Amino acid sequence: MEQLMVISAIGGDRTGVVRDLTRVILDCGGSVKESRMTALGAEFAAQLLVSGNWHAVSRMEQELARFGETNSLTIQLKRTEVKPLARELLPYAIDVVCIDQPGIIHNLASFFAERNIELGEVTTRSYPAANTGAPMFSVQMFVNIPASLHISRLREEFMDFCDQLNLDAIMEPVKS
Repeated sequence: MEQLMVISAIGGDRTGVVRDLTRVILDCGGSVKESRMTALGAEFAAQLLVSGNWHAVSRMEQELARFGETNSLTIQLKRTEVKPLARELLPYAIDVVCIDQPGIIHNLASFFAERNIELGEVTTRSYPAANTGAPMFSVQMFVNIPASLHISRLREEFMDFCDQLNLDAIMEPVKS
């Protein structure tokens, strides 16, 4: 029977860290189902959902702890289960770009939480504007909107909200 485990790893960024981490998983008989890996400053950060039989997951727990110690990575492991799919949710993509300012993620998360909209994924990035060098911030989100919500009204509320905060935004359905 397939078991699932979430792996969180953080440590100094170096060439080969993804190869080495995934080699441990593979050697233990595990398989990466989903992952998010990135360099954040001088650090490497990864979140992986891995699967395997009971023996493979138990072995990964031991070997990944050892791998973390010998490679100066902080590794956390948590067994999990398949998330039940809610049939009444509509997946939407949100893209926001603005001048960098405090509270952007908090304000966006609050807007959606107040409407019982689940955040599936959030990715952000800071960068200098092309011509002026002004500090810019971009947010990409995947949200799951309850089918009971009136989408056009929600979109209007969201655009008004973004206008008040001077955020340029796009909200569109995810195409399967």
